[in-house]
Amino acid sequence: MALSNDEIRRYSRHLILPQVGLAGQQKLRAAGVLVVGAGGLGSPIALYLAAAGVGRLGLVDFDAVELSNLQRQVLHGTPDEGRPKTASAIDALQRLNPHVEVIAHDTRLTAGNAMKIIADYDVVVDGTDNFPTRYLTNDACVLLRKPNVYGSIFRFEGQASVFAPHLGGPCYRCLFPEPPPPGTVPTCAEGGVLGVLPGVIGCIQATEILKLILGTGTPLMGRLLLYDALDLRFREIKVRRDPACPICGESPTLTGLIDYEDFCGIKMNPNPQSATGGNAGPTEVSVHDLRTALNDPSATVQVLDVREPMEHQIVSLPGTTLIPLGELPHRFEELDPDRPCYVLCHHGIRSLRAAAFLAAQGFRDARSVRGGIAAWADEIDPSVPRY
Repeated sequence: MALSNDEIRRYSRHLILPQVGLAGQQKLRAAGVLVVGAGGLGSPIALYLAAAGVGRLGLVDFDAVELSNLQRQVLHGTPDEGRPKTASAIDALQRLNPHVEVIAHDTRLTAGNAMKIIADYDVVVDGTDNFPTRYLTNDACVLLRKPNVYGSIFRFEGQASVFAPHLGGPCYRCLFPEPPPPGTVPTCAEGGVLGVLPGVIGCIQATEILKLILGTGTPLMGRLLLYDALDLRFREIKVRRDPACPICGESPTLTGLIDYEDFCGIKMNPNPQSATGGNAGPTEVSVHDLRTALNDPSATVQVLDVREPMEHQIVSLPGTTLIPLGELPHRFEELDPDRPCYVLCHHGIRSLRAAAFLAAQGFRDARSVRGGIAAWADEIDPSVPRY
């Protein structure tokens, strides 16, 4: 189908490129790309793919826009706070280019829906921030023979690659056969990220997608591109396909999708008391329980804050002991194992890991504060800063 006069004007700088031309622009218009995650990476990816004229963009995200997103998630604006990210993204992308069809998948990508969702697209781009979804996206793409354009960011560093075993390259599991132990790699919410960093990595991912659709240039298959924003340096690591890879190797043992939260070791029982009365995990208490303990002059509780020092500077509760989660294995002896220990973090995830660790070291009563300092701001003291 020929380009309209409006499309010719819109894409004129593409059309005069020998590597694109009319035929290439028609390829872009006929292509479908699934963007997994409409956040930091997904924002520049989706914006530039829409501007380039990729005809069909799918967006997978189940989250709502928060004020803390806006430092880096440029698809969304201040008036979008509280809206589903997919709805906000559709508005922004259609304002940018009404010729692009944007399809919202307002859901979490799971082993139950990934194959069906991904099957409808030509290229998948990974803009996620957690290991279960990365492994899930990789495995579904391998099984469906779809290119997986990967990117990740943390603080001042980022990386990108293209995983496509059906085109002769490796997959994500060839590079990272096993996920890191839970709690060893902080999320962006825990460790922070420079706001412009996802713009750099996301634009690299968008570039690779356009090259794959156009069939031009040399894709990042077999290469992991590393970016250090502080020193403004790029370097590459060669990535070879692993013959023993369980999903793309010579004798694959994975022929379908699995439970990825279990694979990554992050499942926690939210109700720690088992039916028999034994402990199935660390005890969780509410912020109201913490306030009661802090206000009781006869209580002998200690409150452990396992956030990072920069988080502690933003907001902290009086009388807490700061030991970041990563330092806890070397510093837990600073605490009294015979006194009740309330463990606090940002949202109650790191505190669960810390409480479980302390229990394993013989602490008699280690309790994770559900919801963390964020819940304290919501339910106890609205004047406490949210971040």
